[in-house]
Amino acid sequence: MHDTSASLAISALPAFSDNYLWLIHCGQHALVVDPGDAEVVEQALQAHQLQLVGILLTHHHSDHVGGAAVLQQHWQCPVYAPYSDLPVYRALQASRVQQGDQIYFSHFGTLTIDVLSLPGHTLDHIAYYLNRQHLFSGDVLFGAGCGRLFEGTPSQMHASLQQIAALPTTTLIYPAHEYTAHNIAFAQTVDPDNPELQQRAQDAAALRARERPTLPTTLALELATNPFLRCEALSHLPAFLNWPTLDVFTELRARRNQF
Repeated sequence: MHDTSASLAISALPAFSDNYLWLIHCGQHALVVDPGDAEVVEQALQAHQLQLVGILLTHHHSDHVGGAAVLQQHWQCPVYAPYSDLPVYRALQASRVQQGDQIYFSHFGTLTIDVLSLPGHTLDHIAYYLNRQHLFSGDVLFGAGCGRLFEGTPSQMHASLQQIAALPTTTLIYPAHEYTAHNIAFAQTVDPDNPELQQRAQDAAALRARERPTLPTTLALELATNPFLRCEALSHLPAFLNWPTLDVFTELRARRNQF
């Protein structure tokens, strides 16, 4: 469990081979982000004696939405989803949200959730920014990496990452997958002399050896070690000398696809 304050806590619920379903709870009430597996969520709710009062979906892939219908039926709670008319969202009767929208839950007092539209991995992808402190980035930004481009373009994904990069550096980031160690290994192939990346490799290996999550991460750490947020810095290296930053990003994503 990642404690954020005396009243708000965020728990990583491992699912499938490498997913994290994020449970946000305060008192006896909880929200869940991207519940791909309803049973995992139900077990956590029962263990902590929590009531589910809302479901937040970042995009439509099945490992993120697969348990939403069962949970919604059981708890009769609202679902928030990207501003899209996809059948999965219609079936859930989800409230569609987009850039600039805010979500409130009465059970969580002053908690404010800002919505960011971040296309690239999918065209409909959004993220949820709680109290301007905690960013649930889905499959856009990972620890030391970023998501594959299943529907969007390199330009869209690069712009989405730049939107995240402009947030306060103290922002805690909660990606949906435990990909950090493999992403670091790739990052070291393009940024081998980065001492902060070398230290992160050691830290991540130590956490995984103890079967601990490498997440959440901080924006400050990502800006220092994530090659997809360091395209401008990498453009000064011989391999990418004077390349436009979008070209650097596009090349990095193509290389990562084959790594």
